[in-house]
Amino acid sequence: MEQNQNYQENTVSQNPMGYEPEGKLLTRLAVPMVISMLIQALYNLVDSIFVSRISENALTGVSLAYPIQMLMISVAVGTGVGMNSLISRRMGEGRQKEASLAAVNGIFLMVLSAIAFLLIGIFFTKPFFRIYTDDPEIFEMGVTYLTTCTTLGIGIFLSVGFERIMQAQGKAMLVMCIQLTGAVTNLIFDPIFIFGFFGLPAMGVLGAALATVLGQWFSAILGIIILRSRHNQIEMPVKGFRPNGRVIGEIYTVGVPSIIMQAISTVMNLAMNGILIAFTATAVAVFGVYFKIQSMIFMPVFGMTNAAMSIMAFNFGARNRGRLMRTYKLAVKAAICIMVAGLVIFQLFPEAILSLFDASPDMMEIGITAMRILCLPFPVAAYCIVNSTFFQALGNGVYSMIVSFMRQMIALVPAAWLLAKLTNDLNAVWFSFPIAEVMSLLVSLVLFTKLYRERVKTMELENPFPVG
Repeated sequence: MEQNQNYQENTVSQNPMGYEPEGKLLTRLAVPMVISMLIQALYNLVDSIFVSRISENALTGVSLAYPIQMLMISVAVGTGVGMNSLISRRMGEGRQKEASLAAVNGIFLMVLSAIAFLLIGIFFTKPFFRIYTDDPEIFEMGVTYLTTCTTLGIGIFLSVGFERIMQAQGKAMLVMCIQLTGAVTNLIFDPIFIFGFFGLPAMGVLGAALATVLGQWFSAILGIIILRSRHNQIEMPVKGFRPNGRVIGEIYTVGVPSIIMQAISTVMNLAMNGILIAFTATAVAVFGVYFKIQSMIFMPVFGMTNAAMSIMAFNFGARNRGRLMRTYKLAVKAAICIMVAGLVIFQLFPEAILSLFDASPDMMEIGITAMRILCLPFPVAAYCIVNSTFFQALGNGVYSMIVSFMRQMIALVPAAWLLAKLTNDLNAVWFSFPIAEVMSLLVSLVLFTKLYRERVKTMELENPFPVG
């Protein structure tokens, strides 16, 4: 017992997440994450910009495929959240071997997930698109794009896993390098593959998909190189590896709710596409554009909260309430500032945003109103995102899942359906988003108060193992 306590004291004293001033630490960890996630959002955005130059049907096909891509990312990121939370907590507790075990079992889960999506890509892509369209051009382009992304998508799973291992160690610059590698690779090859430069044939949407998966593979390769370098403090014992059911269970205790929470976004997108396409296919394209553009606002928030989660999880493991809550408050302030900036941009420049996608007059008319309504709840969403991160950092992913389910399935989709049926007005449907965000805020506040009283209030106010 005394030996474990001494080891924890040494771990906390030597790790910057246990002693560096919270503002400085959060900035140092978050800035590279924000930059890299902005660039990731940018290359998803550029994908759609290039595709829109092919035709509006191509943009619609890719927009219909987007929810399944989101589902892939949801599984990868959700599993990564479980890995990050467990690794950070074990390091905060001074249990280095347990942290290593969490890392290698997490990568095993990533490989299994990639195999599952390969099978989905082979057997379910065509039936999926038949549900939404009978337009042969939209169908063909969408199937080509989605099949390529799913069957060749192992890179996204491995790269996210490697990022989370480095993030849990506070190696934000290395995480940024992994993400930037994929983003830059995609940005370079997108126009080359889509339009056919340097002697290559013009591949259209197939080229967009190939550029995406190539970027993911490059990120994964760099991740492997970093994990085998001196920068990595987490051992990855591959030889003789056997899955550990207990560790996998602990990863998925946080990871599965996070996967479900993010997968709910996929279900929401599918449902909204079904509601919107009853008005016009152009509304689906507008909704797809909105999600790509809003990711430029949300991704920096996610980058910052990912950094904050590592700090909060470490200090929760170290039983330091002061550092935990100061980090939480800083994250709330930063997230709201980012979202207010996004709100202003969407309100002032919707025409400029839509013109990036070569918008037709119909798309411009629908899109301007949509953009200005959909951005209204951004500041509220900021607070809910930080609360969800707080829940995950404390190992309670179920609360995050509840908030997300309330917002997107209990509130958003029924509200959109009712507004569509009662008003038969497309503009009214967009107001379902502010309605849903207010409801999720109320639930988030209740759950935060409950968790704080049960698991945080009784902790030590400051570090029980002070430096020096």
